[in-house]
Amino acid sequence: MRRNGPPGLTGDRHWRGSARLAVSCAVAFAALSLLIDWDAGTLTPSRTALWLALSTAAFVVLLPPRVTAGPGWLAVRGTLRRHTVRTDALVTVRQLGDVSAHLVLRDARGRRLELDPRVLGANPLLWHELDTGVRRSLDRGTLRQGADLLERLGREIDDTNARAVLKESGLS
Repeated sequence: MRRNGPPGLTGDRHWRGSARLAVSCAVAFAALSLLIDWDAGTLTPSRTALWLALSTAAFVVLLPPRVTAGPGWLAVRGTLRRHTVRTDALVTVRQLGDVSAHLVLRDARGRRLELDPRVLGANPLLWHELDTGVRRSLDRGTLRQGADLLERLGREIDDTNARAVLKESGLS
């Protein structure tokens, strides 16, 4: 999805909704905690600051990382840092965990990022950018570990997307 960025920029199309949810939860938590404290007659400036700090912490925890991609690169921006790898110069791709699995990508320059594979499944354009970069890495011979993992993930994403298309068209 392009949004007033450089040509070829692709981003997570569900990020804005998730960010709005994080803001809503943090605001609701702040409002309710301040209202309950005020109703109990115990609201002081220091307690107000405490509730606002806790609401801010809830927002930071709930805000999902923003994933963007372009020709030959993939970036994940959290609340404090941005990690970028060259997808056309990947060296390793690993999976951490089983239940809440994360992909760990490392490029030839030693840069590393972690990514939830569900983001790729929900955003075919992001998957396409990563897949194109992986193919270039394979052609160049830089990708030494994880090609089979990405191939399996690609099959899962393609199967899921095909089922969704068939369901939407009424063919399944």
